[in-house]
Amino acid sequence: MMQPFSLLITSLLLSFSSCQTQAVSTTAPTQVQVAEPVPEPAEKPLVLGAARMDLYLPSLQGKRVGLVVNQTSTIGNAHLVDTLISRGVKVGAIFAPEHGFRGEADAGAHVKDAKDIKTGLPIISLYGNNKKPLPEQVKDLDVLVFDIQDVGTRFYTYISTMHYVMEAAAENGKEVLILDRPNPNGHYVAGPVLEMDQQSFVGMHPIPIVHGLTVGELANMINGERWLKGKVQAKLKVIQMTGYTHNTAYDLPIKPSPNLPNAQAIALYPSLCLFEGTNVSVGRGTDAPFQVIGSPYYTSKDFSFTPQSTPGATSPPYKGQKCYGLDLRAPSDAQPFTLVYLLEMYKNSTQKEKFFNSFFERLAGTSKLRDQIKAGKTEAEITASWEPELSIYKEKRKQYLLYPDYN
Repeated sequence: MMQPFSLLITSLLLSFSSCQTQAVSTTAPTQVQVAEPVPEPAEKPLVLGAARMDLYLPSLQGKRVGLVVNQTSTIGNAHLVDTLISRGVKVGAIFAPEHGFRGEADAGAHVKDAKDIKTGLPIISLYGNNKKPLPEQVKDLDVLVFDIQDVGTRFYTYISTMHYVMEAAAENGKEVLILDRPNPNGHYVAGPVLEMDQQSFVGMHPIPIVHGLTVGELANMINGERWLKGKVQAKLKVIQMTGYTHNTAYDLPIKPSPNLPNAQAIALYPSLCLFEGTNVSVGRGTDAPFQVIGSPYYTSKDFSFTPQSTPGATSPPYKGQKCYGLDLRAPSDAQPFTLVYLLEMYKNSTQKEKFFNSFFERLAGTSKLRDQIKAGKTEAEITASWEPELSIYKEKRKQYLLYPDYN
């Protein structure tokens, strides 16, 4: 059973300020009137790329379309698949990423090919035996449409799926259409830049853990930097959003994967996913995944939880075992990417020799972080070592921005 725990760590908070100006008008030489404050222009409403159908429906007419989608691919309350079919678009296949078309599979679970009960369309898994569409799977298609909600981290695998979709399209002469969506962690950039010898499906590009791009911006970067195999480039079009900036707060209406159920988990995810490469549970199998962390080897017993089998986490780490650790459900804990929690759990582990596993380097994207932590380096010392590559990335990122930046 979960009990509250007061975490003695000072949170880093972002503060924003806004100002309003007053207009002054003179109506007579001897009289000055101060006008009422002029209201700031109303911000444009946020409109997702998928909802701007007038910009892309004409280009889909008469073509056979493959949709790379999951449960987040909606326009209002309707799924993109149903909406496009109702508009006369010839949908030939559905391609599903990790967690499947309906977003119900466990993380890392093999996702099988299937058939959509509602439409009868084939569902081709891109998370199983093949993560990249095969030539025979796209030969009868003209365009591949990608519309999946991302959370803005290098190790969230939907962007790896996007990479392979672009690569398959480029190699087979197909078009790619990205329907852009907000990045809930798009208001900053942080973490080590991937060392390419650590490249894997949880890190395919030389970008930091928190990359600060929408999927549309990242797709342009992948294409522009020629990161696809053989340096090929996809015939790419991005349908931009309106009313979005990198400071736009966006609370996802549909959870992007089974274990990111709310805004708190999504904000903590960049920091806590590194624990998937350790002997610490991130709360899978509880009602607060990615909001609590713990293990049987943490020295403080003030807070505990016991993972059980749940939808999306049928066999969680430490199933049925009591884990001790930190309760991070307070709003103040949802700070930008930080190593504070990782350093805390390592420092107070009774199993330091077994703390890290072989997956840690893939998630961190660097072979150095484990050694830095074991050497007792502070967060400031560690993050300072990332700065040269991070500064280069930040400059490169500016070339691909489609929306006003966060600073």
